Amino acid sequence: MRRFNKIITVLFLTIFVSTTFAQKKHFTVEDILTNPKFFGKSLSGVKWFDNGNKFSFQKFDTVSVSMAIYGHDVLTGEEKIIVTGKDLQTEENMPPVRFRYYQWSPDSKKILFTTYLLPRYAKPGGDFYIYYVDEKKVVSIKEGIHKQWVPQFSPDSKKIAFVRDDNIFVYDLETNTETQLTSDGNGLILNGHFDWVYQEELSVKQGWRWSSDSKKIAFWRLDQSNEPEIRIAKWDSLYFNFLDLRYPKAGAPNAIVKIGVINISTKNTTWMDLGDNQDIYIPRIDFTNNPNTLAVQRLNRLQNHLELLFYDVNSGKGKLILEEKSNAWVDVHDDLKFLKKTKNFVWSSERDGYLHLYLFNNNGSLKQKLTSGNWEVKRLVAVDEENQKVYFTANKRNTINLDFYSVNFDGSNLTRLSAEPGYYSVSMTDNSVNYILTYRSANNPSKIMLFSNGIKKKDLVVNDLSAFKEYAVPKKEFLKFKTSDGVELNAFMIKPPDFNPEKKYPVLVYNYSGPGSQIVTDARKNLWHVLLAQKGYIIFALDNRGTGGRGTEFKHVVYKNLGHWEVNDLVEGAKYLHTLPYVDSSRIGIWGWSYGGYTSALTLAKAPEFFKMAISVAPVTDWKFYDDIYTERYMSLPKLNPEGYKNSSVLTYAGNIKGKLLLIHGTADDNVHFQNSVELVNELIANNIQFSTMYYPERNHSIYGGNTRIHLYTLMLNFILENL
Repeated sequence: MRRFNKIITVLFLTIFVSTTFAQKKHFTVEDILTNPKFFGKSLSGVKWFDNGNKFSFQKFDTVSVSMAIYGHDVLTGEEKIIVTGKDLQTEENMPPVRFRYYQWSPDSKKILFTTYLLPRYAKPGGDFYIYYVDEKKVVSIKEGIHKQWVPQFSPDSKKIAFVRDDNIFVYDLETNTETQLTSDGNGLILNGHFDWVYQEELSVKQGWRWSSDSKKIAFWRLDQSNEPEIRIAKWDSLYFNFLDLRYPKAGAPNAIVKIGVINISTKNTTWMDLGDNQDIYIPRIDFTNNPNTLAVQRLNRLQNHLELLFYDVNSGKGKLILEEKSNAWVDVHDDLKFLKKTKNFVWSSERDGYLHLYLFNNNGSLKQKLTSGNWEVKRLVAVDEENQKVYFTANKRNTINLDFYSVNFDGSNLTRLSAEPGYYSVSMTDNSVNYILTYRSANNPSKIMLFSNGIKKKDLVVNDLSAFKEYAVPKKEFLKFKTSDGVELNAFMIKPPDFNPEKKYPVLVYNYSGPGSQIVTDARKNLWHVLLAQKGYIIFALDNRGTGGRGTEFKHVVYKNLGHWEVNDLVEGAKYLHTLPYVDSSRIGIWGWSYGGYTSALTLAKAPEFFKMAISVAPVTDWKFYDDIYTERYMSLPKLNPEGYKNSSVLTYAGNIKGKLLLIHGTADDNVHFQNSVELVNELIANNIQFSTMYYPERNHSIYGGNTRIHLYTLMLNFILENL
């Protein structure tokens, strides 16, 4: 469910304020979904090469009539085409290769291309091509085999490793020979890649790692034999076909995980001793700078105890380095960085109640707390050992903003490197002072900037107001309000462009609400919400207790009790709206997708006196139906928390629904199964409650494809117009 708050990002655009609304145009559903002029300009596929002195990006080349890779020299500013789809042709008179992904070799002399991205997780695969930059030569590796994916160069640039048919292979670029390293992958045994729940909830794509000397590969091996299997109907034939999927729901058996290290020359595998308890997760593995030492993060089933262990890859014996514990849950992060010149590493932890960065010795002793305060680090970006600086993003300025910072190894000289308030993302390499800073804001044009040594070199991309000049686009206004028990919550509001404080307006509350999420950020504005504001609705949203960016006390309050504080604070938001003279308190509705769909349906059931209608898209309706890693992280095991599961279920309160409900689901949703909506429908029928519903055949959790999104958003628009 980590992707739930990203479901409608196709609609999230950085759009801008227009000061005069008289006689200006309003958006249509087709405008916001299909008109590219509203999507904004960006920079695609940015990769650093040549030790961080240059970067490349993807752009369509009109001369070759194909996608091309361009290179940009930071020092000189020179920009030129490096390779096009036509350069990857292995035979004359063939159409240009349509590559979907590329990566540079560590020596910057070769580029690896793939022709396919697995749609759910954007894992590169398909045909592999190696392009030799200086020689302008292309070599094809196993064309026409689509079940191979996630290739990666070895650190010495002489090999690539990848997964095919559940096994790990290595291709030697000097001898043009292929070696199979594992042989027991068979659909149930997965070597070097993951089952559904690991990918979805632990955010891992590549199931193996190179050692720094290019002589070994460490990998995950998952045995799915005990995982329950589900069948998702596909309505594509007279007697149906099915998608069979291993999917452990709350309390069910997981895949058994092993971590092996293969010596490439001998093909011998050493298995790491993970302990006697097999009911565990291994969310991360990484080689340290010592090719004989593997760092393994081991997480217990309840996900409240995370251990970092260092393993001798020759013996398989491990040593505990440090551990994180919680009375609720421990989040897994990607902020582990090993230093090359000293036996230290950077690690992120919430041990003081906020996510911060720490410098540890390789024996686990704390050397320095790098950041501190009542704010949170978002991501470790880079570590510059030469100048002893750590770069990261954080919400120190404000919980709705995200900025770029640096700090010295001794914790001194904390410096904000981003200027105007907004929401920043950064691309930077460890061994470089060059970086690309992307700025987004709800009410200002987005831009992408190139910096060197903290000094801006140029604007790479600048969006402007021209696409929106003819349209009535209101501001996204940020605010705070206090709940009846004294907790201050962040919120935003989008008012109709011709807003008159003497009038009364209906309000549609948008929510996601899930643990650790944030929707009240100065990042971007949703054109769907702007369209609704143009129709005369106020859009309102808040970050309830349990959401992220405000420390563990604020976040962990929802533990074992999902749904309670979410609904409580949404009701508090409705009470706040009642105090505003321009709000029609009899016309407040709510909508959301995924976790937001769950909360929308639950809120309509538990607080019918506050909400007139709800749209619930792809909702969980009972947590026993959802996957075990996500659900147990926040709810514990069903057998340990039966009352919590009962109290968190929409089905428990469905009989209380009085307002108008629109329930929407894709029948092929492999994330939140269609079963959730079917069970809610059964409960509503049993209580003789009328409602509206729409199912989308063979659509997944994102509910898209062809005209699907236009149909979906038109359906929701009409429901809102008729019922709010």
